[in-house]
Amino acid sequence: MAQSTAHKHDSPRRATYQDVLDAPAHRVAEIVDGTLYTHPRPAALHARASSVLDRKIGGPFDDDAGGADGWWIIFEPELHLGEDIVVPDLAGWRRKRMPSYPDTAYFTLAPDWVCEVLSASTRKVDLHEKRPLYAREGVGYLWLVDPADRTLEAFELHEGQWLLITSAKDNEPISIRPFDAITFSLGDLWPYR
Repeated sequence: MAQSTAHKHDSPRRATYQDVLDAPAHRVAEIVDGTLYTHPRPAALHARASSVLDRKIGGPFDDDAGGADGWWIIFEPELHLGEDIVVPDLAGWRRKRMPSYPDTAYFTLAPDWVCEVLSASTRKVDLHEKRPLYAREGVGYLWLVDPADRTLEAFELHEGQWLLITSAKDNEPISIRPFDAITFSLGDLWPYR
């Protein structure tokens, strides 16, 4: 299987939302600090990890809106944060901060939690471009899932800096803020244990 890498499109001007709209339909387009990045849709391991995590967290925190604090858990939302446009693999908003679900094409309110599933085509942008952006916007929690290494690192924002709160590997049971009301096996995210 061929590996794809993220494209950083060099241009003399700052990228705009029109550049995102004009990107090929088979690529995810994001703008960070005026630069357009595109990458292919997630590969199989990436898609499996984010889909399972969506079910594990979405079930008790979103589907059961009255329980476990009440969240909106969204798969690949388009976030417009100032001039930056990003599409995390998963994001969550506490319903007390976003009581009504917006009827818009994108979200302008920064989420309370973001999860990025790392892959060869997204790793650099996720770690070096988007991570500081999430801190700047005050996202409270950031999870980084690496299906190739079968790991999860969870960070909490503390005084504008990411503080590692836990890391897990392989099939370890996890119960991690802000979703520490539940426990599940990290191994559920991998197609084989």
